[in-house]
Amino acid sequence: MGMAQQRNKPVVLICTSGSAVLNYAPAIAEAYYQQIPLLVLTADRPAEWIEQWDGQTIRQENIYSSYIKSSFTFPDEVSHPDKLWHAKRIAKEAIIESSEAPMGPVHINIPLREPFYPSHKEQYPFEVTDLEPTLELHQISSKLKEESAVQIKSQLNKFKKVLVLAGQQRPDAKIKDLLKTIAKNHQAVVVTDVISNMSQESTIEHHDFFLANQTSGMVPDLIISFGKSIISKALKLFLRENKIIHWHIQPQGQVPDPFQHLSQIIRLSPASFLDFFQKESPQVNADFEQEWRNKNATIKANLPMVLANAPFGELKALEKVLNALPSYGKIHIANSMAIRNVNFLGLRGDDLEIICNRGTSGIDGSNSTAVGCTFTTKEPVVLLTGDMAFFYDRNAFWHQYNLPNLRLVLFNNHGGGIFRMIDGPAALPEMAEYFETHQKLSADKMASEYGFQYQAVQSMEALELALKEFFQTSVKPKLLEIKSDSEVNTEALKMIKAALKAGLF
Repeated sequence: MGMAQQRNKPVVLICTSGSAVLNYAPAIAEAYYQQIPLLVLTADRPAEWIEQWDGQTIRQENIYSSYIKSSFTFPDEVSHPDKLWHAKRIAKEAIIESSEAPMGPVHINIPLREPFYPSHKEQYPFEVTDLEPTLELHQISSKLKEESAVQIKSQLNKFKKVLVLAGQQRPDAKIKDLLKTIAKNHQAVVVTDVISNMSQESTIEHHDFFLANQTSGMVPDLIISFGKSIISKALKLFLRENKIIHWHIQPQGQVPDPFQHLSQIIRLSPASFLDFFQKESPQVNADFEQEWRNKNATIKANLPMVLANAPFGELKALEKVLNALPSYGKIHIANSMAIRNVNFLGLRGDDLEIICNRGTSGIDGSNSTAVGCTFTTKEPVVLLTGDMAFFYDRNAFWHQYNLPNLRLVLFNNHGGGIFRMIDGPAALPEMAEYFETHQKLSADKMASEYGFQYQAVQSMEALELALKEFFQTSVKPKLLEIKSDSEVNTEALKMIKAALKAGLF
């Protein structure tokens, strides 16, 4: 999945029959919701041997049915020319289906008869001739029709408080420049999550810290969104609780309604619509815009000072790591507290791509996605992860390839402390026993097994010293383990939020 995400074309997965097929399920679900193209080839047994207590046989047809674009089953033999034609046709159709927008995973189930292995010197040729028919897909480019353009322009003139919201997507310089122009021209308040890859000086990125105390003057009368999901729960609740007209820009595919007020779907690429918007939209209400900008600027100005006074822990250590990142490369961030903390602090860079598995928001494959990405590039690839996601997916490093450009930053609080940050479970007496997963693991032995350069720190002085060389080039991947206490992390976050709130209101 990490490879397909970078290459933007189908990557093939191949596995044996039985439970091996089920092991692909988390990655396939994530790829489905992130619209990442995968071609999943699963070996199977012939139909007559299913349910007969034969080895490695389970019900594999349509096994991923809820999380794939299409499912196919190969013929179990190709002695007749039509069966061979059918198999070739399935392969071509599967590749097209996976590649067609919105992209996603496609499954081909392949029943195999014994003998499974060729005999000595057996030939098994597969000829492709110049006459072999191909199957091509031609995309139709869409433009805003004149009638629609007049209608949308008329509607835009009625709105005085417009908020443009960028969801998760790959970096796009054209879109980023258009957002900069829109903000500079005072045509909208532009709000970005860290996974949008659109954060810049002119956008609102610290909303997580101040939206719990928003005023009525901050409520927009129009949301224009594009991209996929956002991280901030505070932002989601803010947009759900206020009755705001919502337009979503998406060229094709199903459009969710995460804020419960979706009223218009505009079938254009975000770049095409934003180009139209910056040419045709009037300026927004000055007080509305200024209130968003002032709150964001106050957080940005005060955050470094507040962090400097906080005890050593994940958030303070993360700020130091973010400031030391390379100026270019791929930054993978694991789910749970890792991505939330990065979103709190903000991260931007014109030559950085920020990646997170927010299709299903699970911890299953953060390591694996980063490793797959590393196979596709010589740029630095950095994974920022917590201990639960890291140790859950440690088999991601079980392969024969060297990854000298991979850097792993592990925040280990020995238990997954996110539930201490959430009011509901944090107040329960059962929290420590049933919500936290206590573990005593350290990454030093794993680093030794897989040949990583390893260093552990648990103070700011040691972290600063380690970061001086951590991102420098090397012949081996590097792992930096930052150890902290879950309870201290919780108290530090509460203190930081309280200090920032005191400075705002």
